Amino acid sequence: MAEQPSIDQLVDRVERLLLRYEELQRTNALLTEQMQALTQERDSLKSRLNAARARVDALLQRLPESAAPSKASDPTPDAST
Repeated sequence: MAEQPSIDQLVDRVERLLLRYEELQRTNALLTEQMQALTQERDSLKSRLNAARARVDALLQRLPESAAPSKASDPTPDAST
């Protein structure tokens, strides 16, 4: 028959499991903090990107129509001349 674990072995195993549990709790707390910081940084970067896009769009709208590039009116030099 299989040998039954002794009380001392069970106590050791439970203590190791408790230590591992506490370690995992600390790791989880650190990862949660890190995730919150990264989420905040991402949101800030998205906001900055949207603001930059809006500025570029505003600048593009201020360009005169003749300065806007278009393929139909693009005067490319002809190689045959």
